[in-house]
Amino acid sequence: MYYSTRFLSLLLLAGFACSQPKETSEVITADSTASKFANAPLVEHIYTADPSAHVFEGKIFIYPSHDIETEVAEDDMGSHFDMKDYHVFSMEQPGAEVTDHGIALKLEDIPWAGRQLWAPDAAEKDGKYFLYFPAKDKQDIFKIGVAISDRPEGPFQAEPEPIAGTFSMDPSAFQDGEEYYLLWGGIWGGQLQWYEDQKLVEGRKGPTDGIPAPDQKAFMPYIAKLSGSMTELAEKPKEVLILDENGEPIKAGDNDRRFFEAAWMHQYEGKYYLSYSTGDTHFIAYATGDSPYGPFTYQGNVLEPVQGWTNHHSIVEFEGKWYLFYHDTQLSGETPLRNIKMAELTHLPDGKIQTINPMK
Repeated sequence: MYYSTRFLSLLLLAGFACSQPKETSEVITADSTASKFANAPLVEHIYTADPSAHVFEGKIFIYPSHDIETEVAEDDMGSHFDMKDYHVFSMEQPGAEVTDHGIALKLEDIPWAGRQLWAPDAAEKDGKYFLYFPAKDKQDIFKIGVAISDRPEGPFQAEPEPIAGTFSMDPSAFQDGEEYYLLWGGIWGGQLQWYEDQKLVEGRKGPTDGIPAPDQKAFMPYIAKLSGSMTELAEKPKEVLILDENGEPIKAGDNDRRFFEAAWMHQYEGKYYLSYSTGDTHFIAYATGDSPYGPFTYQGNVLEPVQGWTNHHSIVEFEGKWYLFYHDTQLSGETPLRNIKMAELTHLPDGKIQTINPMK
């Protein structure tokens, strides 16, 4: 979702495709930088990130976070990602005009929330639409909430309390037949490292407090089946194991492959695909399994690093083709001010995903 100037500087030294905030008042436009990017921004009138895409009512609907300029100081917990509302976008088909349906949910309309409306997702059941979103509560702890609408574009009405049993951030909804699941989790600013046995540990405050040693099992995302109402968990959350080629859990020091945030699930030809961001190494990686609960075996990368510190995505099928939605910083050159994009995604005959390069 985020992160700090200190980490950004380290990555620049390492040669990653990142960019610092510009020290000039010159306006950066998509046209002036388009030559090095493989795909154009979908939205240019506001900053958008973390796009969750779904096909509802025969159209592609996109549920991103809404980046804004803020006076909040940067830190390693992502406080400068101070988003305050959500917009919903739609397009009739890839390449068509993108419609901004306006504000779908505002921070002040969520009774339990204190700040930071980070990456959301959505689901539909029986003609109702459900927006799942993370926010810090009044004690500054991330929880996951849900809001409901009769329309895919909203507006959405938030439930008065967060979903019991949830913690951390980056909720992602997955439908498998008649069953619906919620995935979530993220380390560092996502606070997953502050929990043990799904309970908050007192005294953990920093981005690395509770992070395992490099040779220990990495943190994994969580999954739980949703109840029939779609507003509660139907079971205790379970850890989703991501394994290496030897069947061992990915280690915390395996930064190129370990889970950091942004879990997303899709199904293709009977296999379940779990994709996720590796965070400080900037890949969208993926693993495959035979059940939504896993275990999943690491397979490779969906997306190479983008310009900007963060990476967050979704994968959706539309009219027989698959698409990856992601973000970068083409419009602003600044990590907290991102723009959403899309690219066609290819599943290869052996079930692997052809890696996408976001740069030309």
